[in-house]
Amino acid sequence: MKLFNSYTNKMEEFVPIEEGKVSMYVCGPTVYNRPHIGNGRPIIVYDTLKKTFEALGYDVTYVSNFTDVDDKIIKKAKEEGITEAELTKKYIDGYNEDRRSLNADIPDITPKVTETMDEIIAFIADLVDKKAAYVVEGDVYFRVNAVEQYGALSKQKIDDLMVGARIDENSLKENPLDFTLWKKTDEGINWDSPWSKGRPGWHTECVVMINKEFKSHRIDIHGGGMDLKFPHHENEIAQSEACYHTHIANYWLHNGMLNLDGVKMSKSLGNTLLIKDMVNEIGGNVLRWAFLSAHYRAPLNFNDEVVNNARSELNKIMNSYKQACVKMQLAHKEFGTEKHDKLWNSFLEEMSDDLNTPNAFSVVFETVKQLNGALRVREIDYDTVSKLVAALEGMMHVLGIHIDRTILDEESFELYQKWNDAKAVKDFEKADSYRQKLMEKGVL
Repeated sequence: MKLFNSYTNKMEEFVPIEEGKVSMYVCGPTVYNRPHIGNGRPIIVYDTLKKTFEALGYDVTYVSNFTDVDDKIIKKAKEEGITEAELTKKYIDGYNEDRRSLNADIPDITPKVTETMDEIIAFIADLVDKKAAYVVEGDVYFRVNAVEQYGALSKQKIDDLMVGARIDENSLKENPLDFTLWKKTDEGINWDSPWSKGRPGWHTECVVMINKEFKSHRIDIHGGGMDLKFPHHENEIAQSEACYHTHIANYWLHNGMLNLDGVKMSKSLGNTLLIKDMVNEIGGNVLRWAFLSAHYRAPLNFNDEVVNNARSELNKIMNSYKQACVKMQLAHKEFGTEKHDKLWNSFLEEMSDDLNTPNAFSVVFETVKQLNGALRVREIDYDTVSKLVAALEGMMHVLGIHIDRTILDEESFELYQKWNDAKAVKDFEKADSYRQKLMEKGVL
């Protein structure tokens, strides 16, 4: 497996900390509304990465958090007239529902900020003790100058950042780049701390959750969207360097952003599309295939053409797959588990090249081409068909495309035979009639 490491800005061979195992953390959502399709891209990307590692034989531990403490949550709870806990539960349930609709597995561990508060407060206290943070009137700020490597991930220098920083005349910070670790407030949900009653800043929670859930200060992979690279991930690394002298992950991965017909998605522009609405309209398989049609690090321009191409390509794959299932059943042949080695290995080779899904798609299409060819000969080699089907099923699983083997009931079985008989004697009117019925039953 080769991965593009955002920290070193180059492609690297993946070498796990522990042989045969992968530790992976991906920043999760702030749960105050249903996720839009831009939020769906990291769901799909990192689920596909997990499935690829598993196909390669790795044991993956996948952790992704829920931020259930935030000013936006407090505001939304007031608007809806419910408690913050009720609001976040509703949207966590909604997020998981959307995640499943995209054929993504629920991560192994999904920690919440509200359940990690003791550890967060202890971590901030440790930073204060190490002089990497300071207290001002109940607020706690991280001292950016305490870390020489600040800017290593985003490849920015502190001096350059200072030029563009907004400096408040009445700011309590020593440096305008310093960021909040603890906010003194009595509005909304809050906790007692050594400094004040309040709640934590956003950038601290992930560092603490990684340490808690993996019981380690360093993991294999930390992922998220490109928009998190700075300042969120940069600030995570700064805290970890100050406290543990480590930049958290050996490999930092960032997926590209999603544009709607060339325009960046934005709530202020009113051009957001919710996952649940798009899945209802085009289906989870089509949406997922559309997202994976571009390399995960590249921007994805989402439009009708992308959706139509995805639908068309999936239809071709599914039609071939169903034909193979039906012909195997008509011949009373059993499917085996052995895959077509050459095609399966070619697929894994492309997926191991930094999740090169466009190239992996080409292997899928070649598999379909060979499957169609194997089904069209007079004397079908059912062993070859079985291996091609098994390879195709494996590829679809890694890509997260849900498929079910077509099992003919008695009526469909008879219809299919009549369809074949009508075609054989060139009675195309009857053949079309049988075909239409088979399509209505989902066999074709």
